[in-house]
Amino acid sequence: MIIAWFSCGVTSAVACKIALSLYDDVQIYYIETGSGHPDNTRFLADCEKWYDQPIHTIRSDKYSNVGDVLIKKRYINGTTGAACTFELKKRVRYKLEKELGSWDGQVWGFDFDPKEINRAIRFKQQYPDTKPLFPLIERQITKKDAMGMLWKAGIEIPAMYKMGYNNNNCIGCVKGGMGYWNKIRKDFPKVFDRMAKIEREVGATCLKDKCGRIFLDELPTWRGDPVEEIMPDCSLICQIEFQEILDRQVEFQEILDRQVERVLKGEIGINDVV
Repeated sequence: MIIAWFSCGVTSAVACKIALSLYDDVQIYYIETGSGHPDNTRFLADCEKWYDQPIHTIRSDKYSNVGDVLIKKRYINGTTGAACTFELKKRVRYKLEKELGSWDGQVWGFDFDPKEINRAIRFKQQYPDTKPLFPLIERQITKKDAMGMLWKAGIEIPAMYKMGYNNNNCIGCVKGGMGYWNKIRKDFPKVFDRMAKIEREVGATCLKDKCGRIFLDELPTWRGDPVEEIMPDCSLICQIEFQEILDRQVEFQEILDRQVERVLKGEIGINDVV
């Protein structure tokens, strides 16, 4: 049995479709965080028709959405990761894995991009028990390629992409930078105001610079550049989870860079990386 993770992002959608063509028993799962764009419901339904099988939706039995986590945990983001990612996604995944007991592989939507290949290699090293599979990297499919494949299938991409966001993360992602949050302020003012109030209530911030913390209600509207803002696709793994690995010796990073380069050149496949 193969577990394929659907995140309402374009790359995960295509990765799941490829998985269905490769394996006999593929079970597709989507973790509902309660904080995504309403259009995600439409996109998920379109993909179910494309797959000709259901996408199983699972969610936290303790928290209803991102704001609920941040208020109750009184923590936003830091060296231990994003509180919402851990509670709304990782814990839910761990629970499912425990219930299933075993699997032959887990499909992830990391695409053919240097940063994504880097993340995939780190993921393999940190979570080998998931038996990760990366069909997009194996077939050198980029995010733009994935969007093209959805277009050919007659599936409209999620609303967040059309609004200029690089990923379909939760609206008001705590991992976003200044440009991202200024765009949220314009596109989703209620979400911005809500997060600004949460920051003050818990005494923590999403943003900081070399001078320290920056509360959203003090963020100048001119700071940051939403056009250049690029965030990792949340999927089920927050980039901050790799902090321990990132802090290792420079030698490790040089080896990792060489592996990424070899994957990009086609000298080795992502599954050959150790």
